[in-house]
Amino acid sequence: MKNKVLSIILTGTMVASLAACTPGGGENPPAGGGTEATPIPTVDQNTYSGSEEEIVGGSSSELVDGKFAETRHITVEIYDRGNDGGSDPTNNMYTDYIKKGMMEDHNVEVEFVKVPRWTETEEINNLLAAGTAPDICLTYSYPTIQTYADMGGVIDLQNLVVDNKNDLPNLWKWLDQTNMYWDKSVQDGTLWALEGKRANNNRIVTYIRKDWLDTLGLEEPTTREEFYNCICAFRDNADTLLGKDAKQMVPFSVSSDVGWRAALLIESFMDPDITDKELYVNGFDDRKLTQNGTKEAIRLLNQWYNEDLMWKDFAIADSSTEDDMMKAGYVGAFMHNWDYPFRNGEDSINANLQRNIGEDAKFVAIDCFENSKGEYVKYCDSTAGDRKIFFPTTNDEPLASLLYLDWISDPVHIEYLQVGDEGVTHEKTADGAYTFMAATGDAIMNSGQNIDMTITCNGLHLSTEELTLASLANNYPPCDPADVARANEVANNGKKPTKNAKITSIEAETGMGEALNGKRDIIYDTCMSCAPEEFDAQWDELMSDYLISGGQDIIDERTEKWEAQYGDKVTLD
Repeated sequence: MKNKVLSIILTGTMVASLAACTPGGGENPPAGGGTEATPIPTVDQNTYSGSEEEIVGGSSSELVDGKFAETRHITVEIYDRGNDGGSDPTNNMYTDYIKKGMMEDHNVEVEFVKVPRWTETEEINNLLAAGTAPDICLTYSYPTIQTYADMGGVIDLQNLVVDNKNDLPNLWKWLDQTNMYWDKSVQDGTLWALEGKRANNNRIVTYIRKDWLDTLGLEEPTTREEFYNCICAFRDNADTLLGKDAKQMVPFSVSSDVGWRAALLIESFMDPDITDKELYVNGFDDRKLTQNGTKEAIRLLNQWYNEDLMWKDFAIADSSTEDDMMKAGYVGAFMHNWDYPFRNGEDSINANLQRNIGEDAKFVAIDCFENSKGEYVKYCDSTAGDRKIFFPTTNDEPLASLLYLDWISDPVHIEYLQVGDEGVTHEKTADGAYTFMAATGDAIMNSGQNIDMTITCNGLHLSTEELTLASLANNYPPCDPADVARANEVANNGKKPTKNAKITSIEAETGMGEALNGKRDIIYDTCMSCAPEEFDAQWDELMSDYLISGGQDIIDERTEKWEAQYGDKVTLD
C-alpha cells in the first residue's frame, strides 16, 4: 500500500519536479568537460563537522557473521551507456563477481537494473514517480533527490549508517566523514544521499604539439606570454608545419564551451586571494562567468581570435569535427580534460597523430597560465561531488543495500572490478603494475576504470598509491605511459579543491540552470569572436541580460544565505 500511495503522490508532482531539477552533470560536462577517468588519490580535509571526532556506531542484530539468515533480494541501478560492442551492463563478468560475492558474504541476491546514462535524471524521475526505482539509486543531480525527499520519497540514511556502522567498515573507511556527511543538512540533520568518492579530482590540462615546437626550435612555454609566442609561431609557419594543408592551421583550439575549454586561462585572471565566500557566491556557474577577472580573460581570447590564432568555427562546429582536426594534425594547442589526447585506444588523438604524421607527433601537457602571483592554480572539485547514492522509500531492504555499498567499497573488490582478470583485461609488468589491454565479450568495461560498477569510487584506486600511479600510466594503450604520467603530474600541480559551504538550497536557482547556461555560452561565444572595438558593449549588454534574467537573484540569495550562516566570515575552515 505504501508503494501505491507514494507512486500516486510522486506521479502527481512529476511535472513540477522535472522543472525544478537542474539536469544532471557528471563525468562528462557538456561539450567536453568532465572527470570520468581521473584516478589519482587525493585528500580533502573539509569534513562535515569540522572535527575528527569518532562517531560511535552500532551493529545489526539481523546479521550472524555478516549474513542474513534468510536470503534477501535487492535491485541496483547500473548505467547503460549504449556502447557499440560493449558488454551487457546487467550481465557480465563484473556483475557475476558482485552477485557471487554478495551471496557468499551476506546471503543477498543482487539484480541490476539499467538506466540510460545520458538521460539518467529524467529516467530516475520516471522510476521514482512510478514507484519502481531500484533499491539503490544513483544520480549526478542532487536536486532530483531533494525534490523527492521533500515529498517523502527518499530514505533518511543518517540513523541507518550510524546504527549499522560496525557492519559497514569498508564504506566508512573509504567515504569517511567527508563523503558520508557531505549532503547532511545542518538545519535538520537529514541525510538523503551519500557522495561517491573521487579517487582523484584531476580536471583540465593544456596540451601543445611537441613535434611542432621541436621543428621550430621553440621551448615548451611556461607562461602566458610564452604560450602566445608559440601559437603565433605556429600561425606564421603554417607552410613549414603543414605544407599543402597550411590553410587548415589552427594554432589554438577552443570549442563552443569556452568556459570549460579555456578554464585555466580564465582562472589565471582571478584574484589569487579570492575568498571562499566569493567562490561560493559566484560558484553557481561552474564556468566562472561572474567571477572577477573573467571579462579580461575573454578580452584576451578575443584578441587572439582576431589575430587568427583561434579556431574560427568554434561556436558552430561539433566536438567530433574538432577531434578530427586534432587527429589529422592541424591543431597546435588546446585545453581539455587531463587525459583527453590518450582516450579511446587506437582511436585516441595521439595514436592517430603518430599514424598520420609520424612517431614524434604528439601532444604533451604543459603549465603556462600563471596568475598575478606567478603561480599555477587549478580549481577542482573536492573528493566529493561525484554520484549521489540514495535509497527510495520503496526500498524494503535498506540494510542489505548498505551491505552492498560496503562490499563494493572493499579495496580488494574495487581492485578486481577495475582491473579484471590477468590475460583477459590486463597483464602485469615486472614491478607488479597493471598494463591494460582491450577486452572482448562480457569482460568489456563499459566505463573508464569500470566506475559504473564501483559506484562509491570514481577513478583508479589500487592497493597502494605507487601501484595506482604506475598502473595509471599504462592505462591508455597505445599512448606513451610517460606522456600520461606527465599529464597527471601537471594536472595535480597547484590544485585548489572546492570546500563544502553546507548552505541550504538556493530557491533562485530552481529551474534556471539550462536557461542561464545557454545565456552564459552566448556571452562567451559572442564576446570571444566579435570585433575588438565591440567587445565592451557586447559584454556589458549580454551580461546585463544574464543578471536580469536570474543571475543577480542567485548571487543575492547566495550572499544572503552565506551571511545568515557564517556572518562576517569569508573563509571556511
